[in-house]
Amino acid sequence: MTSPDDAHYVLVANRIREGRVIPFLGAGANRCDRPDNAPWAIGQYLPDGAELAHVLADKSGYPDKEESNLLRVSQYLDAVLGEGGLYDYLREVFAAEYPFNSLHALLANLPPLLRERNLPHQLIITTNYDGALELAFDEKGEPYDLVWYEAKKGELWGRFLHRAPGAEPVPIERANKYPGLSREERTVILKLHGAVHGDKRWDSYVMTENSYIDYLSQGDISSRIPIKLLDHMRESHFLFLGYSMRDWNLRVILNRIWGSQQLDRRSWAVQRQPSDAASREIEEALWRERGDVTPIYAPLKEYVAKLHDGVGAANSKVGE
Repeated sequence: MTSPDDAHYVLVANRIREGRVIPFLGAGANRCDRPDNAPWAIGQYLPDGAELAHVLADKSGYPDKEESNLLRVSQYLDAVLGEGGLYDYLREVFAAEYPFNSLHALLANLPPLLRERNLPHQLIITTNYDGALELAFDEKGEPYDLVWYEAKKGELWGRFLHRAPGAEPVPIERANKYPGLSREERTVILKLHGAVHGDKRWDSYVMTENSYIDYLSQGDISSRIPIKLLDHMRESHFLFLGYSMRDWNLRVILNRIWGSQQLDRRSWAVQRQPSDAASREIEEALWRERGDVTPIYAPLKEYVAKLHDGVGAANSKVGE
């Protein structure tokens, strides 16, 4: 499919209101409402990977100021200042309060719809570190459980941690028996690459080359994700937002969760139109290799607006 038609929006909106779609947010999701020519700015627009690489290159005295490879630049900063120095600069960027966008608002508007239907709340998966999604839920007064990966070396390294509303974070020791999460009560936000927090002790970032190597070295990450979340993942469609399969780190994530297993339920990947036919062919081949995933080429802001209308229209029919 090149562009989504009305039937696509009806189909996805219906599955969302049935609680059968898991949004999977990448870095591009934060650009949803950002004009193409607008530069990132603290507290206004979050940086993408290349922009963050430039910030860190400037902070660290990286020899090539135009370097846009975030893994390489963050690894250099870690080498010259240590993990603590890297985390200090990342916190300057991500701890600022950024406004949430229309995608975050759409997701934060869904809990009442699901409650009305006596359905479990959402599981939202993201590789973003910032708190814009959480802010949308906070402003709507919707509670959520936050689960994130601990990338810092130490006794908690390689585990997932869980913070319930108003509670202190706790490590998830036995994922197959962890009792602390219930989608019947509230939304679960799962941050696969770490997160920034109000208390910097809990900040965590899978960002350097070494942290990705460590991430890969632990084998199947699904064994560390609470079983209740995994069961839901196996029974759901995925809506990938802000990703490209040409980004190798996405392929790393999917392999860490599913291994060689393909996604056997229809899923969708909303992204920008590739710049040429060859790039498009590569993109679509890589998604096919992952399973039953259809690339959807549409501006994210436009897609979210139409999906919002579709979910709202579907919801209005509930009481008719």
